[in-house]
Amino acid sequence: MKVFKFGGASVKDAEAVENVYQIIKSERGKLVVVISAMGKSTDLLETLIKAYYNNSDKKQAIFEAFKEYHLEIIEGLFGEKGMPQEVYQLFMELEHKLQTRPSYDYNFEYDQIICFGELISTHIVSDYLNASGYTNTWMDVRTCLKTDDTFRDAKVDWEWTEELIKTEFTFADTNLYITQGFIGSTTTNLTTTLGREGSDFTAAIIGSSLLVKSVSIWKDVPGILSADPKKMDGTVMINELSYKEAVEMTHSGAKVIHPKTMQPLHNQGIPLLVKSFVEPQNPGTVIHKIDHKIELPPIFILKENQVLITLSAKDFSIISINDIDRVVNFLIDKLIKVTLMQQSAIDLNIVADASDENLEEIFDELSEHYNIRYNTGLTLVTIRHYTEEVLDWMVKEKDIYLEQHSRLTARMLVKE
Repeated sequence: MKVFKFGGASVKDAEAVENVYQIIKSERGKLVVVISAMGKSTDLLETLIKAYYNNSDKKQAIFEAFKEYHLEIIEGLFGEKGMPQEVYQLFMELEHKLQTRPSYDYNFEYDQIICFGELISTHIVSDYLNASGYTNTWMDVRTCLKTDDTFRDAKVDWEWTEELIKTEFTFADTNLYITQGFIGSTTTNLTTTLGREGSDFTAAIIGSSLLVKSVSIWKDVPGILSADPKKMDGTVMINELSYKEAVEMTHSGAKVIHPKTMQPLHNQGIPLLVKSFVEPQNPGTVIHKIDHKIELPPIFILKENQVLITLSAKDFSIISINDIDRVVNFLIDKLIKVTLMQQSAIDLNIVADASDENLEEIFDELSEHYNIRYNTGLTLVTIRHYTEEVLDWMVKEKDIYLEQHSRLTARMLVKE
């Protein structure tokens, strides 16, 4: 028994879906396939959500663009057979939702709409496989992946989820399930999401619950590389990694795997394979338990669009543990994704993903105690297994706003 996860790029058009079909068909044995929303449709849905929440006149046009994108894929796959009935119903349901008045909770509304990307993509793939003679069972993952009600960043109820997954994915009358990544539901069946790009995490949750042989994530790269080939030349393929090394990389911002993916797989000793859907015959990278030391090249992780927020006490007092506690709880409440923190005597520096919201408004309630300064448009550079020569080359002709070094990791906040 295995779990495969395919991201948006692997199902971006009809030709890509056909390629996924060939990969699935070549696998023998029981298989759960987790599929993300198609192409960049999640980005389009995020634009739609903002238009809906703000009652913008553009919401209908955005919805039509979302619908047309999928209709083009459907036509390429099914031809004159037309739209699968389940997909038609989902378009109707989404359009009806857009005609209602939103609640006052943006995060709630986000989760109720964003899920349509995954629901539609999985129905299209499932129906195409059935039409091609590969019988499968479509599964709504929300029936078994249960979470709390922290919308947009829900916490998994592990005990209940594991029990329900074992109950639903029985393989009693099928060898193949098609299901969604990224989404779950509360005890009252309200849709939640696991955080942006959370489909990897879904695959790990299912895999660890079913104690599968392996989980494979299919990407448009040959495996895990020493840097993003779109941003740096001379990247090196990494054949194997330990769970710990993979966690360090993903926590620092490596986009190849979602940061929460490793824990459930590590705890059950399940290998994670990162493979290429372009060249599926290649072995890719395996992440597993490693008892021996392996030599790794310097690994570069660039996390762009970062903001540096500096807080200084208005009465010129030293930053204390109480200040840190106050600020950390504030960040948690505002769902601000922090990538680095650094304390000096009178400054508390926070590096975070740049928000679409107005930062001055977000931090206004802290202005009673702190003077607040911002620097935007920054890049957080993380180098694992660094050397002094690599550091000198990396920071050449760059303005450094913040820097941290440990035994294996160097991190620098820079502006080109």
